[in-house]
Amino acid sequence: MKKTFKNISRAALTFVVLTFASQCFAQSSIESDTKISSFQYMKKLNSVFDFVQLNYVDDLDAKLLYEGALKGMLEAIGDPYTLYLDSDYMRDLGDTTNGSFGGVGLTISKPTENKPDKPAYVEVSSPIEDSPGAKAGIQSGDYIVAIEGKPTPEMTMSEVLSNLRGEVGSPVNITILRGANMKFDIKLVRALIEVPTVKDGMIEGTKIGYMRLIQFTPETPKRVQEAIDGFKAAGYKSLIIDLRDNPGGLITSAVDVGDKFIDAGPIVSTKSRLILENHQFTANKDKTVVTKMPIVVLINHGSASASEILSGALKDNHLAYLVGERTYGKGSVQQVVPLGEQNGIKLTIARYYTPSDTNIDKIGIPPDLEVKNMETFTKEQEELYVKMIESEVINKMVEANPNMKEIDIAAAAERIAIDYPFDLRLLRRLLRVQLQRHQPTPLYDMDYDLQLKAAIKILQEEKFSDLVKKTKTLKQLQDEATQKETVAVK
Repeated sequence: MKKTFKNISRAALTFVVLTFASQCFAQSSIESDTKISSFQYMKKLNSVFDFVQLNYVDDLDAKLLYEGALKGMLEAIGDPYTLYLDSDYMRDLGDTTNGSFGGVGLTISKPTENKPDKPAYVEVSSPIEDSPGAKAGIQSGDYIVAIEGKPTPEMTMSEVLSNLRGEVGSPVNITILRGANMKFDIKLVRALIEVPTVKDGMIEGTKIGYMRLIQFTPETPKRVQEAIDGFKAAGYKSLIIDLRDNPGGLITSAVDVGDKFIDAGPIVSTKSRLILENHQFTANKDKTVVTKMPIVVLINHGSASASEILSGALKDNHLAYLVGERTYGKGSVQQVVPLGEQNGIKLTIARYYTPSDTNIDKIGIPPDLEVKNMETFTKEQEELYVKMIESEVINKMVEANPNMKEIDIAAAAERIAIDYPFDLRLLRRLLRVQLQRHQPTPLYDMDYDLQLKAAIKILQEEKFSDLVKKTKTLKQLQDEATQKETVAVK
C-alpha cells in the first residue's frame, strides 16, 4: 500500500512539474514557430534560463549558462568567423593588436561543427614569420589534430589558444596532419611573438624590388612606403609583392596600400543588409606613388582576407599579374563587439567585393599563372615523409654540422635522398629551415621557390603590358565558371 502511495505521489509530482514547465514555456495564441516574434523567443530563452537555474539538481553559476547560451546562439549561425569571445580570446585579439604576445606563432581557424566525416581540426592559416611554428616547418593548410595528446576536435577555440600559449621558453607538443595521411608530432618551444608586417629588399643581381607583406596592421602602409622609397633609391624597374601566407588584417590597411598603386575607381566595397555597413573605398590619385610599373603578386592558399582585397584590386584594375596558387577565399568583414572588459562577440557584418563587383568568399582568387612549389605527394610518398620526420634525420644532420654552407647542404641532401628519395630541392629546403631555427628568416630562398623564380622570369622576359592586358577580371572569371556549370547541367 505504501509502495502504491509513493508511486502515486511521484507521478503526481512529475505531473505538477511538467505542467508547470509547459505553462512557463507555452505561447498564447501562437499556432507555429514561424509566427513567433524575436521578443517572444527572448521570453522563451529567459524562461528556460530561470527554470534551469532554479530547478537543476545542483547549484549552477549564472555565468556558465550565460556563456553557453551565447556560444550556442552564435555557433548556430554556422559561420566560423562569428563566435563568442571569452576572456582568453579577447586577450588574444588584444595582444595581436598591441603587436606582441607569447605563443608558437600560428594563425589558426577552427570549424564550429564537429562531424564524424569532417572532424573540427584546427587549421593553420599561416605561420607567423620567424616564429617557432614557422621555423619548425609548419605550413599553411596543415591541421593540428592534437595538442599534448588531446584531440583538438573536442576543444573549443578558447581551449586551443590556452593550450598553445604559455610561458616563454616552455615546450608544447602538437600533432600535425598534412595531406591525407601524413601525421607526425612536433615539439615547439613557446616564444615572445612579435607581429611583423613588411620585409623588403632588391632581388640580387636585378632591378626588381621585392616586398613580402606578412600581415595588414596599422603600420603596414607606412612600411610599404618605406620599402618603395628604398626601391626608388636603388633604381628599381619592376616590383614583386609577396602575399603568400598573409592571413589578412585590417581592411583599411589593405585599402591604404592599394591606394599607392591604384589612381582611380573603387579599391573594395562592402555590402550588408545594414545601410551603415555599405561602403565603397575609392582610390585617391594624390596618394598614388607607383604608376606604370610592372608588378607581379605572389599568392597561395594562405593568402586570405585583406591580402585578397589587395590582390583582387590590382588584378581587376589590370595593374598586376598574379602567380602561384588559388587564395583562401575569405570575403567577409567582421566586427568585434565588447560585452564588458573581459568578453565579447565577433560578428560577420558585411561581405566585401572587388572592383569588378565580385565576392570571393569560399571561392578564392585564382592566379593568372599557376605554379606550385611542390607537387602533391602520392600515398607512398606521404608515408615515407612521415618516416623521415620521425627519424629526425634532418635534425641530426644539422646538429652534427651546425655551420653548413650551401655546398654542404647540397651534399647532405644527396645523402638523405639515398634512404628518402624526395626532390633534392625539398631536402635542401628542409635542411635550411632547420639551420635557420635560431636565426632571422632570409628574405627569400631562390633555390626552393619556384613561384618567385616564375615571377622574376615574367618581369625579365615577358612584354608585361601586353601580358597584363590579356588577364581577366574576377567578374569575367566567375561569369565564365557559371556559364560552364549551366552548360554542364543541361
